[in-house]
Parts: sequence; structure tokens; C-alpha cells
Amino acid sequence: MITIYTDGAAKGNPGNGGYGTVLLFRDLRKELSEGFRLTTNNRMELLAVIKGLEALKAEGIPVTIVSDSKYVVDAVQKGWIWNWQKKGFKDKKNVDLWKRYIPLHLKYKPTFRWVKGHAGNRENERCDQLAVAAAESSSLPADVGYEQAQSNNRMF
Repeated sequence: MITIYTDGAAKGNPGNGGYGTVLLFRDLRKELSEGFRLTTNNRMELLAVIKGLEALKAEGIPVTIVSDSKYVVDAVQKGWIWNWQKKGFKDKKNVDLWKRYIPLHLKYKPTFRWVKGHAGNRENERCDQLAVAAAESSSLPADVGYEQAQSNNRMF
């Protein structure tokens, strides 16, 4: 089994943000993180999951995603994303990321497990450290999906 721990952070929400992802398979470990100059916590929570799944090289191995984000876990476990998709994501946020997530979900069929954040789960805490450090790094790139959505909203 592959276990993917994820976390997102945003300073200001919206503000500088980042994600942290830890992938575990047998004795292998891979850590991923990246920061953005203007984004939201929910975007970073979802992007952490996406980046973890995108890093997988093999199919057919059970994948469990461990997240402290009720937004992400509930959207998948309760099937909300499929209703959102049927309705063309009308009035939903983070559409670009949900559209990026769906093919990965169909490919890997991950299960989700929610954990309480900041409650001593070692790998969740590590993801938080990675996400915060990424959000605090310098010369952060744009979260293009977020900034484009904000720009489009200002036009109307």
C-alpha cells in the first residue's frame, strides 16, 4: 500500500500559501512541497493531494490519502465532486484543481482517511512543516488558477 500524507497552508487565506506531501511505500519516502504568492488554504490542501497522486509511478497498488482537510476528504468520500461535475462546477471554487484531481481519482481510486490537524500525527505534522516553509519562502510563483479566477470575478 502507498500512503500519501498531505497538508496545505495559507498565510492570510488568501495570502502566501504552500502544500506539503509525504509519500510512503515500504521503506521508500518522498517529500514534496511548493509555495505560491497568493492562494487559499483549501487550494493548497487539494493541490497537496493532486501532487501526491501525480508523483506515483505505478498503478494497481492501493493508495490511501491521509488529510486533515474536511473540505477535500468530505468532497471525495461523500461524493460531492461527482454532483459538482454533473452540474459543470456551477458556483464552485477551485474548479481547475477539481478537474485536475478527477482523472487521478479515476486512475488510482484512492481511499481517504481524515486525521485531526496539529494533533501529534507525525507525518501530518511533517506535511504542515513542509507547507508552512513553502509558504514562507521567497520569490513565490503565482497560483495561476487562483489569480485567473479572481481576475474573472472582478470583471463582472
